[in-house]
Amino acid sequence: MGENERVIVVNSAIAQTDSSWKGRLELIYRAREGQTQVHCTHAKAPLKVQRPFYPEGPQICHSVILHTAGGIVGGDRLSQSFHLEANTHALVTTAAAAKVYRTNGREAQQTIKIQVDAGACLEWLPQESIIFNGAVYRQDLRVELAPGSRILLWEINRFGRSARGEKFLQGQWRSHAEVWQEGRPLWIDRQMLEGGTAMVDGPHGLGGRAIAGTLAWIGEPVSRDRVEQIRRLWDGVPQMGTGEIGVTRLPQGVLCRYCGSSTPQVRHWFAQVWDSLRLSFLGRPSSVPRVWPLSSG
Repeated sequence: MGENERVIVVNSAIAQTDSSWKGRLELIYRAREGQTQVHCTHAKAPLKVQRPFYPEGPQICHSVILHTAGGIVGGDRLSQSFHLEANTHALVTTAAAAKVYRTNGREAQQTIKIQVDAGACLEWLPQESIIFNGAVYRQDLRVELAPGSRILLWEINRFGRSARGEKFLQGQWRSHAEVWQEGRPLWIDRQMLEGGTAMVDGPHGLGGRAIAGTLAWIGEPVSRDRVEQIRRLWDGVPQMGTGEIGVTRLPQGVLCRYCGSSTPQVRHWFAQVWDSLRLSFLGRPSSVPRVWPLSSG
């Protein structure tokens, strides 16, 4: 870490008024002498971040977020904030899959705020979330992109512990994502799934499948040829179970959707798309974080 880096850690033993967590993580990245450094860290349990590392060289900082409580329960309020100052590049992921447990009668919430300044790029690539049957969960993500900045983000959600035969028959999941630039929306996405057979098995829901994924690249136009190439990447993905994809060209990027039954399958396709976009727009191949399972790419 740089000598000017400021680190603030809030003691995890702070007494809480109830059994829920009010976790917070704030990261600020700053360019210094050709290196992207974590300039400021503010962490409050159960959220922590590992020491930054640089498998691709000093220009790109890899950060791994840990959730030390082991899972999210009703009443939890988690907040994450990432600020990439001008001409920085960070890849942020999570140490393991997130688990959202059956509600205790209250909603669990996570808020993510991201600011990407001019010339900066963020790759926000968390590992999958497992939404247990009976969970009530909402995630709100808002991104402010400066002109000349870019972001690649994804989320992968498994509804119910399908390996155990569990289905998402009760509960609710909501995901609200917004990307703005100078007061103008570049992408706004609203998703909600109500637990029940109509959602789990119906043609207007998951259609008997357990996994839904979204990948978005925003900040730079993507050509029609590139969109077609991304669609063709699906042809080379191992066909494990039933999976369907969709690719949509956005005014300032591209949006990819997955609905299927295999985490390795969606990871494989998303990793291929990520690699293709990285080569095209950043001039370098993808670099799989060391904490990911070996099947991720």
